Amino acid sequence: MPKVKTHSGAKKRFSLTASGKIKRKHAYKNHMLDKKQTKQKRRLTHSGFVDKTDKERIKKLLCI
Repeated sequence: MPKVKTHSGAKKRFSLTASGKIKRKHAYKNHMLDKKQTKQKRRLTHSGFVDKTDKERIKKLLCI
């Protein structure tokens, strides 16, 4: 059997915490920032966690 490879796009976007949660960044913080409100940009700066409905799918991509 060949080795199971980690999805290279997923390993750049997600990281695992010590408690087992999967950390992610918020979308919409890359370009056209002059149109967005300061409050919205500040909210998007903080990282979030993957929802429990997507957790198993992400874990499969990360080979966890």
